[in-house]
Amino acid sequence: MWLYKINPIVDWTQEDVWQYMKKHKIPYNSLLNRGYMSIGCACCTKAVEFGGSPRSGRWWREHSEHKECGIHYNNYNI
Repeated sequence: MWLYKINPIVDWTQEDVWQYMKKHKIPYNSLLNRGYMSIGCACCTKAVEFGGSPRSGRWWREHSEHKECGIHYNNYNI
């Protein structure tokens, strides 16, 4: 059995996505307007400086070998 995955927007740029969203009046998180280019949980997300990588605001406090969101056991003493 084969599994086929189709992604019709695979070659879209970020600008293409924004234009589509504006044209079709698709709601989005207002944090995007404030520099939060990749939004996750509150403790793992920060705004990205101008010209920075969209993903640089995610998991910014994690060690390089562990860049994944999940249970924050250090914060909750688990």
